[in-house]
Amino acid sequence: MSIFVEIDHIDKVFPLANGGKYIALKNIDLKIRQGEFVSLIGHSGCGKSTLLNIVAGLETPTQGGVVLEGRQVSQPGPDRMVVFQNYSLLPWLTVRENIALGVDKVLQHLPKGERRGIIEHHIDLVGLRHAADKKPKELSGGMKQRVSIARALSLRPKVLLLDEPFGALDALTRGNLQERLMQICQENQVTCLMVTHDVDEALLLSDRIVMLTNGPEAHIGQILEVPIPRPRHRLEVVNHPSYYGLRNEMIYFLNQQKRAKRRQAQPQVAVARNGLEKVNLDIGFIPLTDCAPLVVAKEKGFFQKYGLEAVNLCRESSWKTVADGVVNRRLDAAQMVAGMPLALTMGAGKHVPSPIVTALVLSRNGNAITLSKSFADHGVTTLEDLRAYLHQTTDRTHTLGMVHSTSMHNLLLRYWLAAGGIDPDRDVDLKVIPPPQMISNLKGGNIDGYCVGEPWNSRAVQQGLGMVIATDLEIWSGHPEKVLGVREDWVNQYPQTHLALVKALIEACEFCDHQYNREEVLELLARPEYVGVDPAYLRPGFVDPYQYHSEAEAKPVPRFNQFYVDHSTCPGRAEGLWMLTQMARWGLTPFPKNWLEVIERTRRIDLYGEAARQLGLPDAEPDPRPFALFDGVMFDPNDPLGYLKRLAISREVVVQEIDLDAGLSVAA
Repeated sequence: MSIFVEIDHIDKVFPLANGGKYIALKNIDLKIRQGEFVSLIGHSGCGKSTLLNIVAGLETPTQGGVVLEGRQVSQPGPDRMVVFQNYSLLPWLTVRENIALGVDKVLQHLPKGERRGIIEHHIDLVGLRHAADKKPKELSGGMKQRVSIARALSLRPKVLLLDEPFGALDALTRGNLQERLMQICQENQVTCLMVTHDVDEALLLSDRIVMLTNGPEAHIGQILEVPIPRPRHRLEVVNHPSYYGLRNEMIYFLNQQKRAKRRQAQPQVAVARNGLEKVNLDIGFIPLTDCAPLVVAKEKGFFQKYGLEAVNLCRESSWKTVADGVVNRRLDAAQMVAGMPLALTMGAGKHVPSPIVTALVLSRNGNAITLSKSFADHGVTTLEDLRAYLHQTTDRTHTLGMVHSTSMHNLLLRYWLAAGGIDPDRDVDLKVIPPPQMISNLKGGNIDGYCVGEPWNSRAVQQGLGMVIATDLEIWSGHPEKVLGVREDWVNQYPQTHLALVKALIEACEFCDHQYNREEVLELLARPEYVGVDPAYLRPGFVDPYQYHSEAEAKPVPRFNQFYVDHSTCPGRAEGLWMLTQMARWGLTPFPKNWLEVIERTRRIDLYGEAARQLGLPDAEPDPRPFALFDGVMFDPNDPLGYLKRLAISREVVVQEIDLDAGLSVAA
């Protein structure tokens, strides 16, 4: 069925009396098919009615727009009729006259007899023949609402907009009217968008339920498909196998939003200098090519530009020391592997949950899978070759290194192996090794290969120790690699300092992605206090073409190291959710039943957006649409558990609710 209504990346911003702005809606993107019934739910103040009014043409979006049948909505029109909660009938007119008022105005081009027929048809449609000559004061609440619905439908609108149409009615009247509306919409293929607080009403009437997060910056948190066949009857709906599961999911979403609202009160903070609460920072990093934004921000003065007077970049020995440094407050912030903030927030590995915020992706791509040269000597050049070789050599253990259990190195390596029919826990042995120690372990025969960032793959190739069998561009091009990780309580204590830090690093990311800056960046990285290696090892993929093995011709690899282009710095929620599925897939963490709360609390699009707006940059999150990695298996952000069930090789997935504040988890 084709797209009928397109709500295209809508923002709605209201000016405040103090000169500030209130962002009510942020990046609302929704497509509605003809004849579909879609409901909007969420707590009061989340912008449901505002969004409905924008579709109606009663409000103008600040950004984005609404397209109906290929034409942009710019004002109210009879092709979109609204049914309000308060009926809005003219008290001095009868039922027939209230309906006729709109028909005679909008459909005046039709003969009078045809207009009269339309009026009488809609009186019968809502079952009000016996009350056609009565005035509103003689009608019950349910009858008044039926007049409103008949009046709206009589104009033959393309879309029926319903703003809590049954909220003021008693339960029996509401139930009868819901059944009648459902029947009318089904028989006439009416496209409907409804605002409601009633989860049972949404389930009864809807094909899809769109759940909005709290404001400010309310956005679509989750979309539920309602797989209950039509025509529907209330008792059959309640007895449908999926009914209570869907109902519980909606209530669970609303409860998560209730908890989030309680956390929104910000403490008062003291300002030190430059409008910031803290101006001296210790930031951890690992000596890899993609620490470039941190190095550039320090050496090119971006930190100082935004008031951060003294930033000490602390070279760490492993990702474990990075995590410990941030959690234990030795470090103010750190470069982290992409999955680390999520894992720390959930308390992975039986640790106490320590909420970590990431409002910035520092780099994308930049990894490769390197195998010992002995694999090439046995004819292994592809994933299929590797699978065959492993099955031929079951008499020995093949060990592969990766840098951290929650890193993209581990998650992508596991995904790549499993997609090729190799069980990463049974067919090979995976071992955590700090990046700078990969070469020595490969040379010493302790491991047979590894997945790591540069320069450690190119170094193995140039020293004749190994070959690159795949880069992450061939597995998931554009994946998040390193992020800025900061404790949530630190952000709350130093909000302006954090904002300055994010702005400085966004500018540094932009500097790193200009090709004419790469030679200068490379020289900075090669310094002993940063990566500290021969610049020749840093060049492949960063400046020069990439060499997969010593005897191969180097290949151009555009965006092997990606820092800024294509909205790279934005910490998208969908990609964070994919990481949660993979950590659960391999038993590294449970899959959080409250996954939306985990994602919203960790990957802070709101903080990123504020920094981006202050820099005059786009602040919208990439669309959370289904996507696939190299094997073509689609990941739907609205159905993460369904995605996990479709993956052939995995461990048993445990679903738990994670108490992010108390450090306790309760089995679901």
